[in-house]
Amino acid sequence: MNAAVGDRLLVHGNTVGEGDRHGEIIEVRGADGGPPYMVRFDDGHTGLVFPGPDAVVEHA
Repeated sequence: MNAAVGDRLLVHGNTVGEGDRHGEIIEVRGADGGPPYMVRFDDGHTGLVFPGPDAVVEHA
C-alpha cells in the first residue's frame, strides 16, 4: 500500500452496524509512501494509522 499527502483513506467497518471511516492523509511516515499514515478523519479526529486489509487508499 502506497499513499501521498492529500490522498484519502477509506477504512471499511468490520463489525455489523459499524460504518466506514473516511479521512485525509496529512503525513506519510513510512518509506516510499508506505504506512504508517497520520490521518485526519472526517469526524475531526487525527490519528496514526497502520492500515489493515479493510483499508483502501483513494489517490488524489
